[in-house]
Order: sequence, then C-alpha cells, then structure tokens
Amino acid sequence: MVRPVNLQKTVLTGIRGHVANLVEHPKFTNFIAALIILNAILLGLETDSAIKSDYGVYLRVIDLMILMVFVLEIALKIFAYRLSFFRDGWNVFDFVIISISLIPAGDTLTILRTLRIFRVLRLMSIVPSMRRVLTALFNAVPGMTSIMGIMLIIFYVSAVIATQTFGASSDPEMQVFFGSIGASMYTLFQIMTLEGWPDIANPTIALFPWAWIYFIIFIISTSFAVLNLFVGIIVDAMDIIHDFEGENKGVKDMLHKEAGDIHSDIGDLRAQLNEIKSLLKDR
Repeated sequence: MVRPVNLQKTVLTGIRGHVANLVEHPKFTNFIAALIILNAILLGLETDSAIKSDYGVYLRVIDLMILMVFVLEIALKIFAYRLSFFRDGWNVFDFVIISISLIPAGDTLTILRTLRIFRVLRLMSIVPSMRRVLTALFNAVPGMTSIMGIMLIIFYVSAVIATQTFGASSDPEMQVFFGSIGASMYTLFQIMTLEGWPDIANPTIALFPWAWIYFIIFIISTSFAVLNLFVGIIVDAMDIIHDFEGENKGVKDMLHKEAGDIHSDIGDLRAQLNEIKSLLKDR
C-alpha cells in the first residue's frame, strides 16, 4: 500500500489551501505525534487502580480534550481535501481509529474503553519512518506468501520423516517430540527458532546417531536460508518504496513550482486588467 501522491495538495488555493498547508506542516504533524504519545501515557496510567482512583476524573478530561484535537485534525483534512481524503489508505486508517474512539463507552463497556489504545497506532501513519516500514511489509506480502508456502512444504516433509523414524521409537521423549505429525511440526518449529533445540536433538541423537545430519539440514534450510529470504524481500520492498518516494518528491516539487508560476501569471494578468480599466475610465 504505497502512499500515493495526492496531487490536489499541491494546487489547493484559498482557505482550503491554507488549511492543507497547516495540517501538512511538520510542526503540526509533530504536535499531533506528541499528543498521541501523551495519550498513550495517560491510558497506561489509567491501568493503575491507585492513580485512577485519585486522578481518574482529570485523566478522562485530558483524554477527551486530546480526542477533540484529533477530531478537529480529521475535520480540517476532510475540509481541505474533500473526497480525496478517503483516497489515501493512511487517511482512512486514521479516520477509522478516531471514529472508534468516538463510540460512547461507559464503565460497563470495557472492550470499547480498551479500544482507545488503538489511537497509539496512528503514530504509524504520522511518523514517516514507521509508515515506510509498514508500507514495505504490505508490499512484501505476496513474496512472503510464496516463501511461507515453501517453508510449509519443508516442514511437512520433515515432519513426516521425523514421525516415521524418530516417532517409531518406544522412548517416551520421542513420543512427546515426534509421536504424531502435529507433535513433529511443533517440535520442528522449536528447532527452527533455535530455542533449546539441543534439548531435543541430543536425546534423539542418542537413539539415532545419524540424526545430527537431519537436524543440520533442517536448520540450514529453515533458520538460515528461508528466514533470510523473508528479510531479503522486506529490504527489497523498502528500497522500492524509497525510490518511489524520491520520484514523488520530484513530482510534488515540479507541481509546486508550476502552481507558483500560475499564481504569478494570474497576478500579472490582474495587474494588466487593472491598467486597462484605468485607461478606459480616463477616456
């Protein structure tokens, strides 16, 4: 979900243009990000029963004030960009998060009150670096799906081999680790994460001396090869987004320059019209 270039932002004039410049200004964006962080801290403080008992009213008032600022921010953006506001996926994300926060939640509606913490997720749309990482993750999903398919095949084949060989032993530990396909896949997942895998491999190798070959091949195939492919796909997606944003910046700068030239030409035409009007009046 690459954030598209909103061409309307660069050519808005009048009040809408001033409002657009305000909501896109870095200082305004930093102010909203600071409020999101403050709101997250306040929501965390509410989880402390002692603090909530002594300062609960104040925390709710501040929380409401912050929410009103968020609502005003969204309202200003909708006023400036009209329907174009909803063409941006990140704007829709912000709109949904704030809309959820506006749902009345009394003391009995614990779930709705808990959903307020989702406002913190707006940082991902406000902070460019976070937005870039998330966009890369979304763009990498097709490639990651293919890799997950490959990993599933490796897991299934390895689990069948482990169940038919190691699981055939009457040893209690082997039955726990490899007694069924499900148990084998769970055990192999533990081995792939390299978390305590010697505790599984050592008893197995004690019964099946050749098992070390099996474990080495599996670890190399999953932990070192396939997982690195995940990282490679995400890094590649990050590079694509970086290049895309560079191109977008060039387009925005060009449109901004053209808009400035148009405003300058309009000013010249108005000056010439005023001169013509003055000459006509003199006659």
